[in-house]
Amino acid sequence: MNRTAKALLVLALVLVVGMAFRVSWNALRDVAKAIGADDTAATLYPFVVDGLMAVALVAALVLTDEARTFALRVLAGYTLASLVLNYVHGLLPELHAESIGWSRLADGDYTNWALVLLATSLPVGSIYFGSDLVAKVLHHRPAIEPDALKASQIDANQSMPDQDEPSAEETAPAVEVDSSPAPVVEPIEVRPQLAVAAESTRPRRATGRVPAAARSTRPTRTDIELLTEARSLTESWPVEKLTGEGIRKALRTSPAKARIVREALKAERERDAVAVVPA
Repeated sequence: MNRTAKALLVLALVLVVGMAFRVSWNALRDVAKAIGADDTAATLYPFVVDGLMAVALVAALVLTDEARTFALRVLAGYTLASLVLNYVHGLLPELHAESIGWSRLADGDYTNWALVLLATSLPVGSIYFGSDLVAKVLHHRPAIEPDALKASQIDANQSMPDQDEPSAEETAPAVEVDSSPAPVVEPIEVRPQLAVAAESTRPRRATGRVPAAARSTRPTRTDIELLTEARSLTESWPVEKLTGEGIRKALRTSPAKARIVREALKAERERDAVAVVPA
């Protein structure tokens, strides 16, 4: 539906609601006079009843969850009350006269009391329910959809670095590893673990050439050198102290390599313990 059709539809709705309000306004004004309202109060009475219906409808469109349910209940209640008073107005010809003064809304006492209570309580209810609905609308905070929030964050961070950047150790400049075959050194179980760790390394972002001043002056140690140095440093350590964090601090290497060295040292100690046991 194009914009012109939507505008015509809204205009038609406004006209229908306006004419319906005019019809209901006549009935509610006569009922107000019947319960003792003066001319000014009787003229404003229809705005109190049907006007709150419009407020409740707008509040129902804005609010959500329990607040929206409350607005719909107010709308349904005042719609039913207006319908009852319009129905009573059609049943009593005496209410159609220009000057009616004080009269009854029903023949039976209990029915008349109930109708008078309904008609007189609607203005008080409009004050209470109208104030509550307006307060709910003013304090309402619309919920943000997860997809919309994610899209807004992406748009806001387009000119900023990616938030999921690796840690400082992962973003350190990659060093070249000697690809020449290294001599086989016991334990041989260490080499498959090193290969698996190298394959599972998270790919790093290209950071360009690192300035010479920023490069580390510490020589790059091979895996065999790390294991040899760890043997000498941890020779007096008990098995319980062979942790990845402790080895990492002692060797000043990365956590991944520290864990591999730890497993290799534990494997060596287990093998030595088995060899010591007499056959």
